[in-house]
Amino acid sequence: QVQLVESGGGLVQAGGSLRLSCSASGSIFSIMGWYRQPQGKERELVASITSGGNTNTADSVKGRFTISRDNAKNTVYLQMNSLKPEDTAVYYCQARTLAFGLTFWGQGTQVTVSS
Repeated sequence: QVQLVESGGGLVQAGGSLRLSCSASGSIFSIMGWYRQPQGKERELVASITSGGNTNTADSVKGRFTISRDNAKNTVYLQMNSLKPEDTAVYYCQARTLAFGLTFWGQGTQVTVSS
């Protein structure tokens, strides 16, 4: 059974930094990424990374957030710098297997940025 375990969320002041981690059980996933869902809004892509290291980052966080992964540890990271109050949301880890068309989600971790 696939499990995604997230860690690293919390409360930080504007301008601060946080690093999220997501460790996955099971095989290496084709794509791993981070989504976020602000209260009352839809879930949106923050950044994703393929097993080969190709990344896709939302314009709203480019230059501030960096996604990376360690395939040996089956873990994806999201380094978040220069955080803004509008970054406040529940952040979800996602893992996808393109071969089987399966998508898995973590339980979510709250990130709150105070002004």
